[in-house]
Amino acid sequence: MQLTSHDFSGLVNHRFFDNFLPLPAHCRFQLGQTLPEFTLPDAQNSQHRLSQYKGKPVVLAFTRIFTEKQYCPFCYPHILALIEAHQQFVGLGAVLLLITSTDSAQSQIIQQDLSLPMPLLVAPSCQTFRQYGTGQALGAPLPAQFVLDGQGKLRFQHLFSFAHHNATPERLLWAIRNL
Repeated sequence: MQLTSHDFSGLVNHRFFDNFLPLPAHCRFQLGQTLPEFTLPDAQNSQHRLSQYKGKPVVLAFTRIFTEKQYCPFCYPHILALIEAHQQFVGLGAVLLLITSTDSAQSQIIQQDLSLPMPLLVAPSCQTFRQYGTGQALGAPLPAQFVLDGQGKLRFQHLFSFAHHNATPERLLWAIRNL
């Protein structure tokens, strides 16, 4: 995929203004806590309920994508690394769910352009990002990663910081192996 850094069409929209002011990520959950239920459509409009994955480890990878043409410079390499490591997650019996705040049409383009092997869940209202305390800045919610065990209990969480933007796939795989 060829990213163009000069095309800002579609960047300034309702979601941009709702997420413009910085709100730091907030650690809302304790290890061992059952995380809140959500239901989100994927880029093909199939519904995904968090509870449908009970019995399997789940990685929730909240990612920061501005539009189908504008990716966060910290999250784009992270998405590519997750794609590369996807089979390792599957090999451990885990489900990897990528969650974005782009709308359905943008998410369909992203899913296709990146050939994502994992579901790209669509949360343009950003409600799920807020529910999970990911924070926001400069037009989009911030990234975060959560690892849940087969009972839906939190076993690992990583919230955005400028020192450590995203948990590496290796760190997420480590968390799954140590459930």
